[in-house]
Amino acid sequence: MWDTRVVAKKARPAPREHWKQEPEEHDFPAAADYLSLCFSESDADALVAALRQVGSTTRKAKDLLRASGLPLLGRDDPEVTKDLTKVAGGSLLSPVLLVRPGVGRPLIVADGYHRICASYHLDENAEIPCRIVDST
Repeated sequence: MWDTRVVAKKARPAPREHWKQEPEEHDFPAAADYLSLCFSESDADALVAALRQVGSTTRKAKDLLRASGLPLLGRDDPEVTKDLTKVAGGSLLSPVLLVRPGVGRPLIVADGYHRICASYHLDENAEIPCRIVDST
């Protein structure tokens, strides 16, 4: 006779540290593409140049989502799933690139929205490395 008891799998905790210290080179052109929709081409280029030069800081996943006004994407979003799979496999995620457009306007996630959502699903209080520049 088969043993019908269900044995719960013990969930493996996600790695606490799942971030690279420096953005990937391809993150900057991706940020420029997005920023060129929000700013003139020359302003977008200047913002990306500033993002290349500024040092990194950290912010909590939940605070980045709140400040940006963007919704939390589900674990089933293809890009979020891809990032969660990377972390589970031991790969490190690239820091996010952010622009503060001014008082009363939401934070712009120039690159890294899906990474923020993936990190939130692992730990909403996760400290995410990011580079932040002001648009003014």
